[in-house]
Amino acid sequence: MVGTPTNGRARLAFSVVNGGQELCLTSTPTSIAGSDYGGIEFTKEDVEALLNEKLKRKDRFNLKEKCDNMVEYIKKLKQCIKWFQELEYSYLLEQKKLQDELESSEIKFSEMEMIVKKKEEELNSIVVELRKNNAFLQEKFTREESDKLAAVESLTKEKEARLIMERSQASAFEELARAQRELSSANQKISSLNEMYKRLQDYITSLQQYNGKLHTELSTAEDDLKRVEKEKAAMVEDLGMIKAELALSKASQDEAVKQKDAMMNEVTCLRREIQQVRDDRDRQLSLVQNLSDEVEKCRESAGKYCEELNEMKEKTNELEATCSSQSIELRTLQNHLAAAENKLQVSDLTAMETMHEFEDQKRLVCELQQRLADAENKLMEGEKLRKKLHNTILELKGNIRVFCRVRPLLPDERSSPDGNFISYPSSVESLGRGIDLVQNGQRHSFSYDKVFAPEATQEDVFVEISQLVQSALDGYKVCIFAYGQTGSGKTYTMMGRPGLLEEKGLIPRSLEQIFQTRQSLQLQGWKYEMQVSMLEIYNETIYDLLSTNRTAPDVLRSENGSPIKPYAIKHDASGNTQVSDLTVVDVRSAREVSFLLEQASRSRSVGKTQMNEQSSRSHFVFTLKISGINESTDQQVQGILNLIDLAGSERLSKSGSTGDRLKETQAINRSLSSLSDVIFALAKKKEHVPFRNSKLTYLLQPCLGGDSKTLMFVNISPDSSSASESLCSLRFAARVNACEIGLVVYSKRDLIVLMKVRSFSPFDYQILLQIVVLVCPIGTVPVENNYHLELAMVDNTCHSPIRRRSRKGEEEDMEIQKKIVKKTRVIKVSSEESWDCYVTKAFKQGCPVVVHFSASWCTPSRAMSPFFEELALQYKYVLFLSVDVDEAKEVASKLEIKAMPTFVLMKNGAPNYKLVGANPVELSRRINGFIYG
Repeated sequence: MVGTPTNGRARLAFSVVNGGQELCLTSTPTSIAGSDYGGIEFTKEDVEALLNEKLKRKDRFNLKEKCDNMVEYIKKLKQCIKWFQELEYSYLLEQKKLQDELESSEIKFSEMEMIVKKKEEELNSIVVELRKNNAFLQEKFTREESDKLAAVESLTKEKEARLIMERSQASAFEELARAQRELSSANQKISSLNEMYKRLQDYITSLQQYNGKLHTELSTAEDDLKRVEKEKAAMVEDLGMIKAELALSKASQDEAVKQKDAMMNEVTCLRREIQQVRDDRDRQLSLVQNLSDEVEKCRESAGKYCEELNEMKEKTNELEATCSSQSIELRTLQNHLAAAENKLQVSDLTAMETMHEFEDQKRLVCELQQRLADAENKLMEGEKLRKKLHNTILELKGNIRVFCRVRPLLPDERSSPDGNFISYPSSVESLGRGIDLVQNGQRHSFSYDKVFAPEATQEDVFVEISQLVQSALDGYKVCIFAYGQTGSGKTYTMMGRPGLLEEKGLIPRSLEQIFQTRQSLQLQGWKYEMQVSMLEIYNETIYDLLSTNRTAPDVLRSENGSPIKPYAIKHDASGNTQVSDLTVVDVRSAREVSFLLEQASRSRSVGKTQMNEQSSRSHFVFTLKISGINESTDQQVQGILNLIDLAGSERLSKSGSTGDRLKETQAINRSLSSLSDVIFALAKKKEHVPFRNSKLTYLLQPCLGGDSKTLMFVNISPDSSSASESLCSLRFAARVNACEIGLVVYSKRDLIVLMKVRSFSPFDYQILLQIVVLVCPIGTVPVENNYHLELAMVDNTCHSPIRRRSRKGEEEDMEIQKKIVKKTRVIKVSSEESWDCYVTKAFKQGCPVVVHFSASWCTPSRAMSPFFEELALQYKYVLFLSVDVDEAKEVASKLEIKAMPTFVLMKNGAPNYKLVGANPVELSRRINGFIYG
């Protein structure tokens, strides 16, 4: 049933998903990035419309039309992603440009500050010079004044001086008139001061009169008080008489009682009046005291005014004596002062101009900072959208996500003699996702879903996985495990330091988020029950970390002392995992789980080795089972969160383990080797996957078998002595990332929610199936009749798995692969010698060469292999070679191959074109132009 139209649609779908980039040998990254999607721009509304776009369909049973529509939709998505990557790169360039402008502005600002400071110093020096000139003129003035007085005395003795005095008489009269005017003004001031003094004297007199009046009123009040006291005494006497009359006269008893009450009220009023008079007297005394103080102050002020008046008179006499001599010097000083004021105005204008320039530069800096902030916001929005699209594609592909984290160097560790052997690519495609490791002079490049540098905090790491943890509350099975050599920071990543808020690990932070989200969901009618279990796998034996019967890390006995039978791992038909007799604790808060984590940490097996002071000697597995029900909608969810801290791999030559530590190391390495075998079998798509080879792999079978959202942390040590172990860990992580474990099991409710997010109709499940077909690479899920995709339509309470391939589809795929192997014309190159032999032979015969550089762990490379075989059958006079970069590293290094898949077109023994990426249509077009051009 496999025909040419089907293969054409498969290649078209593959080109949409894995749109590669042509890379000419002399081209630059900028020209490459703009070659495929140049001229296409997207606004925020376009992206939202694209994400919310509903597929147009006339006939719901026309699968071909739906497939074509989905091909166009996926193509738009890839164009949008590519455009956002280019936009992100342009934003980075603009950010760098703005930072450069900001630095230049800061330099100009500092220069302006230096100029202003220099101007201030010059002004200060001018002011000091003016003050010196003023002092010099004052001295000159006093000296000339004494000389002129001597000259006046000599002129009075000589008659010839009278002629000179007559000539200067007119000017003297003018000076005299001026002095008289000044004298009159001084007299006016003196008269005003005298008037003020008189007014003060009058005010003092009035105050004294007021004081006497107050004394008089006080004496009057005292007389009134005495009179009242006398009246009081008389009243008391009258009261005694009334009491006597009351005792004698019973007939007027009532009237006497009334009179008594009246008199008592009167006495009370009198007492109040007396108290009021006393209070008034006290106030008057305080007022008198205050007035006395004011009078004293006025007297002191009057004395000061008198002294000032005398001083003014003396100064007036001095002015009259020196008026004529000071006039000339006054004019000179006025001229100097005018010149100084002019200089000061010029300096002020210069300073004002400098300040204006400073304000302009400051405004420019603010504008640049605002533009930089806007660019950063746009970059963050683009990054969020990119993550959303990337997560959507990863969910549909079903691969295990891999995060890489590099811990910081410890104080006692040494770095590589040639520099840091770990680096991070700065290109837009690999930014935050790529890592390079140099060993023995050779660079190894890897790309993962996320790479965390040593400066990344625990909060930064948790932000990236928070949405994955959140999905456990939505009913998904989530598994996160940490892998790496001993001492690479796995336990710190998973557990951290719970006592320090900023250094909490993924497990405490995940639990806090789950319980916080549960509180908000309870307002929507949801009720959750949560159960926690913790175990460790030590020497291939399972131990319950929450059991109270455990007395030692390697001894497990019952209450009567007899050994307890080992725990057994069981997987039921629905994909759930159970460990028999394992302690399960109901929890209601994150605090309860933290207490259980502390208890488990104390029970966990740890030991000291030469590589790590606190080395985990067992695999730690934390499991949180979540059961939720919404009574208002009758919806139920069953979620599981598995958080696993694997024991670190180690080499006996470095760890120096002996005795029990040696047995522990061997058991750890065996279990990790079994995990590697499982990953290798999954990557090769073998029929038998050895899950039962170890307790660890058997426990992780649901996580690695396609029924879970799985994420792996590969932890790396930056120490140069651990370069070999780090390279092994990175290669293992690359294989894990390339494994396709299938899609997660969804319930009918989850599928409806997923399709609403993608803007699909909740009744058209076939559209979702087409997305799975289009996104998965060719060779794993062929389009249309190569595989029979089906979706079990069940009720809301059951699960309906999306079966990626049926048994019949697998058999058909095997037959196709066998036919391709029989007809293959692709020659596999495994060494540099064979490469040189084939290239030299093709050069002598004038035969073009097309080379496919691939890797077994690269999914796009494996997907392109069948298409490459088909091309080899079409072009009989072209030599087709296949090079595995792991087997023929020298060849890949010679041609500078840095990414897979890469296709090289060669003529005359030299490469002419390079095409990077899985793009069948572009590869066919290039080969046609290369051969027939």
